[in-house]
Amino acid sequence: MGANSSSISELPENEYLKKLSGAEPISENDPFWNQLLSFRFTTPTNRTKELKISAECQNHLFIWQAHNALFIICCLLKVFISRMSEEELQIHFTYEEKAPGSYGTECEDLIEELLCCLIQLIVEIPLLDITYSISLEAVTTLIVFLSCQLFHKEILRESIIHKYLMHGRCLPYTSRLVKTLLYNFIRQERSPPPGTHVFQQQTDGGGLLYGIASGVATGLWTVFTLGGVGSKPTPQLEQCSPLANQSLLLLLVLANLTDSPDTPNPYRQAIMSFKNTQDSTAFSSSNPHAFQINFNSLYTALCEQQKSDQATLLLYMLLHQNGNVRTYVLARTDIENLVLPILEILYHVEERNSHHVYMALIILLILTEDDGFNRSIHEVILKNITWYAERVLTEISLGSLLILVVIRTIQYNMTRTRDKYLHTNCLAALANMSAQFRSLHQYAAQRIISLFSLLSKKHNKVLEQATQSLRGSLSSNDSPLPDYAQDLNVIEEVIRMMLEIINSCLTNSLHHNPNLVYALLYKRDLFEQFRTHPSFQDIMQNIDLVISFFSSRLEQAGAELSVERVLEIIKQGAVALPKDRLRKFPELKFKYVEEEQPEEFFIPYVWSLVYNSAVALYWNPHDIQLFTMDSG
Repeated sequence: MGANSSSISELPENEYLKKLSGAEPISENDPFWNQLLSFRFTTPTNRTKELKISAECQNHLFIWQAHNALFIICCLLKVFISRMSEEELQIHFTYEEKAPGSYGTECEDLIEELLCCLIQLIVEIPLLDITYSISLEAVTTLIVFLSCQLFHKEILRESIIHKYLMHGRCLPYTSRLVKTLLYNFIRQERSPPPGTHVFQQQTDGGGLLYGIASGVATGLWTVFTLGGVGSKPTPQLEQCSPLANQSLLLLLVLANLTDSPDTPNPYRQAIMSFKNTQDSTAFSSSNPHAFQINFNSLYTALCEQQKSDQATLLLYMLLHQNGNVRTYVLARTDIENLVLPILEILYHVEERNSHHVYMALIILLILTEDDGFNRSIHEVILKNITWYAERVLTEISLGSLLILVVIRTIQYNMTRTRDKYLHTNCLAALANMSAQFRSLHQYAAQRIISLFSLLSKKHNKVLEQATQSLRGSLSSNDSPLPDYAQDLNVIEEVIRMMLEIINSCLTNSLHHNPNLVYALLYKRDLFEQFRTHPSFQDIMQNIDLVISFFSSRLEQAGAELSVERVLEIIKQGAVALPKDRLRKFPELKFKYVEEEQPEEFFIPYVWSLVYNSAVALYWNPHDIQLFTMDSG
């Protein structure tokens, strides 16, 4: 580092690093800065890469040194923020200029100045091969500036850094920053290949700036992180876009800053209000942070990137908070491109963390609030779903596949996590769709009834346990009685919901779903015990009527009927069954409602994504206070 270091082993003795960390002040005009910033070590390959520099172009030289300055600032900031309070940090960033012969001093707070400079770098520098690294470093440094949250157990509601970002000189850049970060995510620009931004070796020994021997990135990183461990990039990481990933993480961090006492979070406001570039309607005067972006490009990126938690979280935020995006997505004729990656997340529930599964499930719940979506998914026919392993699905509608995956998630939850919240949201999504069930695949119809069968068995088991426990308590007063009543109540709520879903389909679209009627008749004995149950008597009326009506027609047709003949009789009977004989119930409609203090969930979640990112900043896990290491 500087002109005198030719190997990593010499860095601890480097005179420029010693001077930088020493007690003596250094003038901003001191030639020291040029010498310090003229190093040629490649910064870690999973955070940034060296800019392309040529001896012929002085602009390239300026960008190169600016990048190196940012890298040093970022490393120092990371250590400062993990070791000191914001107030102490502010002291380190206070500049005092003493004029000769004067008695007073002028103090200047450089934190706001640096934050503004970082934002200007992000929004104003065009993204080229030679500027890729400095753009990435600016985004990363801004994330590090905000990382003070990591070192607090409680959610930060008052912060010096937050105040500067949401007020004053940074505020006018809000919409441009959000727009730039979104476009970085959309474009998914990969890091330029090494040959486009690495110094060519000097054959003549070079001068002060270019005669530095090559170094090893992880060694430099170790010096700056005080013993942190670097890692080699995998081929998979090398193929992704570190700038797109870091930009998305920064966007999520900014969007989840807590509101200040007097003004709401401007970054969240910008995310809630941006419009399509094809939308010519005027912006609301009440929101100065609104802007326009290409929704088609955004939709494509969201469809392609759903394997990552952060992309799924962005999709959730946009669908939940931005009505313009939600309307656009629901109007797409290729909705399967978005829904299939979400279903794949739920299908591989064992491999995903619980937060990712929740986000995917809530996205489905939000989508199923729209009747148009619930109708259209049954019109999209899919071929050969290779990731669905339980059964070969050569042809199935998107709606039937969605039902299969949600039911599978419920069954997984029943046997593993037993999370009532997950149960509730799965059933709510099925309930929202139920009135528009159309041409259900025979396997989807079977799985609906199979889930009811599983619930029925569980109900009987808990009922038996409660009875035995009650008998035991009569003979012994010593042992406490397990709370089987609560378990029974929960199971009966779920059974009631399943019966309402089946009833909703029969009432609204009986003639469209012969396979469901077939499955219902095949397992008719399951429903006997619930006919006289006080909790289910009303909802069982329609189901009982359908079973009786079609059973009678099948008996009249004779014995040993083929599957095809049974389905034909069901289709004929569906036309003949008078609709007024089925009792009408209120429409099943459930809306997703965010919890009262969503920041208690989202802020730790977002920072766990930053911490675990492929372009991680190697914070010491022992310093982290916001979440435990296994929560990410």
